[in-house]
Amino acid sequence: MLWQPDSESKKMRVKPVPGKAIFILCIVSFLGGSLFTSRTWTHPSDNKDIHHIQGIPNPNPNHMEKLRTVAHDCDHKRKLVEGSTSGDIMGEVAKTHQAIQSFDKTISALEMELAVARTSQARGQLSIGKSSNHSLQKAFVVIGINTAFSSKKRRDSVRETWMPKGAKLKKLERERGIIIRFVIGHSATPGGVLDRTIDAEDAENKDFLRLKHVEGYHELSTKTRLYFSTAASIWDAEFYVKVDDDVHVNIGMLVTTLARHRSKPRIYIGCMKSGPVLSQKGVKYHEPEFWKFGEEGNKYFRHATGQIYAISKDLAAYISINSPILHRYANEDVSLGSWFIGLEVEHVDERSMCCGTPPDCEWKTQTGKVCVASFDWSCSGICKSVERMKEVHNNCGEGVGVVWNIDL
Repeated sequence: MLWQPDSESKKMRVKPVPGKAIFILCIVSFLGGSLFTSRTWTHPSDNKDIHHIQGIPNPNPNHMEKLRTVAHDCDHKRKLVEGSTSGDIMGEVAKTHQAIQSFDKTISALEMELAVARTSQARGQLSIGKSSNHSLQKAFVVIGINTAFSSKKRRDSVRETWMPKGAKLKKLERERGIIIRFVIGHSATPGGVLDRTIDAEDAENKDFLRLKHVEGYHELSTKTRLYFSTAASIWDAEFYVKVDDDVHVNIGMLVTTLARHRSKPRIYIGCMKSGPVLSQKGVKYHEPEFWKFGEEGNKYFRHATGQIYAISKDLAAYISINSPILHRYANEDVSLGSWFIGLEVEHVDERSMCCGTPPDCEWKTQTGKVCVASFDWSCSGICKSVERMKEVHNNCGEGVGVVWNIDL
């Protein structure tokens, strides 16, 4: 049997509304709403009343002014872009490119200036055994003579020849800005007999620069690094020189040579060489890290020979700041040269800093080409320097009083 709706169900049935009527109703509602909205928001003057009526706070006048300024700027920039020709745009790009190139050319100098500034700031924090006044003494050059505990006779031979003593040494510092010090660290047993001996010698001559360093032949790279850092923390000099205690130096010629390069910011001066990298164990100057320099039989990069060399102020500052991360090779002169690889540093190959002992330096002196430094290559210094230093000085010295007549 088919199910038949009863009379109550028929009463509850509602007649469906036509689709057209719904559509017309939607359109009328939309138009009415649009008309109401446009009338309400068309006039800005009515905004305050509307906010007040609806309970919405009025916008901050400062915020509205900022919005109008931003809109004006955007519109102005849009008009500039739309009004620019392709040629104008390319011109601006070219100018920008030139500016970038200019920055690239000066960035190295700026970095070194920053390094110097950081060093100057750090200098005041270093304990140098002086008063609380950390102002640095101005100087033209600091000459550090590398020496050892067992080298007293060598030091005396230097004091008796090319290095002034006592009042003359102090006068050289005060009037000429030339600082000369023997550079030495401490023994493995601080306060022992070796240290007390140096303390007594320093009390007599007052010509030592003590480093916080334990002396040892295989620690020369560390000693060199500490020397430049320490010297830069005490003296604000234009140049810093390292020389061995078995080398003869003409101070006047050294200062004259350095003065020719004082306008250049990053100078590395010495007798440049490129010796072989020795991989054989047990030989002198063996390089344990020989594999870093390429195939067996290769040579080192160019660097100044270790008997004497000079660096400018900015390079001393660079060593001082980066001291903890500067790698040390077996040979001290190689280490120093490696620290400047990759930097904008001018290498000056100054052959007058590596003259031979008589008759070589003697002949050059007679021809008016006085040497800066003299030593024997075979001995890496003057052979038997204690006995021969005076001979070299008499035959190759520049003469008394030369250093006092140099115009710095």
